[in-house]
Amino acid sequence: MIFKDQLQRKLSISNPPQRIISLVPSQTELLVDLGLENRIVGVTKFCVRPKGLKESKEVVGGTKNYRMDVIESLQPDLIIGNKEENEKTGVEKLMQKYPVWMSDILTLDDSLEMIRSLGEILNVHLKANKLIHKIKGELNTPLPKKGKAVYLIWNDPIIGVGRKTFIDQMLPYAGFENLINKERYPEFNLEDLIEFNPDYLLLSSEPFPFKQKHVDFFKKVLKGCKVRIVDGEYFSWYGSRLLGAKSYFETIN
Repeated sequence: MIFKDQLQRKLSISNPPQRIISLVPSQTELLVDLGLENRIVGVTKFCVRPKGLKESKEVVGGTKNYRMDVIESLQPDLIIGNKEENEKTGVEKLMQKYPVWMSDILTLDDSLEMIRSLGEILNVHLKANKLIHKIKGELNTPLPKKGKAVYLIWNDPIIGVGRKTFIDQMLPYAGFENLINKERYPEFNLEDLIEFNPDYLLLSSEPFPFKQKHVDFFKKVLKGCKVRIVDGEYFSWYGSRLLGAKSYFETIN
């Protein structure tokens, strides 16, 4: 059958795929939650959810570099990737040999469409639709506004999250107004942060491992600002992790 991915590429996939490689941690977790763990043959070293899965599958590299020899040995009939998370040149090489379905996710609707599409391709559309219904029910309305925030994903250099990102779309659901109006992931210095004068500084748990020492440092720099380390998976993972997002967002104060 012919399917379209979220890059609007057409690809031919025969039968529901039985040997899947996932190059994206959040989509790996989604596959398991759709009951497809036994069809996954390869994952990345960052596919840490659910716990223990990585140890039972072949690791094909990271999200930016791939062990082509391992992938070839696995003989996948479907590889699942993401435009932002995966390295373009390597993915294009894989596309020459295998069906590669790519997601492109900036909004919650994009995420739900990704779940629906994979449900159709993998012949688990009923489970996928049930999951979509649950996510819509949980995220039907944002939480009451808590304050204006700056969300950081890296330190030295300081990198924040701006517009045209999935995290930016999720911040209002958690009750925060994003103060960064630049697009994507701009760099800042301490003077910029002070000028923002945020009510909250949110330090993501990934990809940079912010620790208590960073909280203490930023508290000294930003007087009166609430500095919190937050679970980046609930802000940036766009699969079944969304199902627990609202409950987690309610704990951030």
